[in-house]
Amino acid sequence: MRENVHPKWFPEARVICACGNTWTVGSTIPEIRTDVCSACHPFYTGEQRIVDTEGQVDRFMKRLRVRDDRIAETEARSMGRTSPSVPIVELGLDKRYTSILVENGIEMIGDLVVRFEEGGDDALLSISGIGRKVLADIKKQLRARGYEVADQEA
Repeated sequence: MRENVHPKWFPEARVICACGNTWTVGSTIPEIRTDVCSACHPFYTGEQRIVDTEGQVDRFMKRLRVRDDRIAETEARSMGRTSPSVPIVELGLDKRYTSILVENGIEMIGDLVVRFEEGGDDALLSISGIGRKVLADIKKQLRARGYEVADQEA
C-alpha cells in the first residue's frame, strides 16, 4: 500500500447548520457548514419556511415586480391604441382621405367604428372620395389597432 495517498481523517469534525444546530461526525475536513439540517428542514419540522440564501428570494420578488410592471405598461399601451378618443390622424391614412373623413364628421376613431357598426361598408362608401381601396386601408389600420371590423360581401 502506498504512503501519503489518503487524506487526513478527522474523527471529531463539527457540522454547523445555519440554524445553530451542531453535531460531530467523522470527515476529511475539520469543520462543515450547511444551510439546512434535520432540525430546521420543513420536511422534518412540518412548517413551511423560506431559507433566503444570499437574497435569492428578494431578487426573485424583484423580478416578479418588474414583470408585473411590464405587463401593466403593455396593457396600458394596448388600451391607448384601442381607445375611441384617438384622433383619426393616428390611423396613418393619406392626408387627403383624413381630411375627407374630418369634413364628414369623423374626427375620432370611435366615430369611425360607430359608422361601421351602424351602416357597415356602405356608410363609408357613400362618402364622396372614399373608395374600396381606402376602405380596405381603414379596415387594415383598425384591425392592427385591435378593433374587430367585419368584411362585407358586395
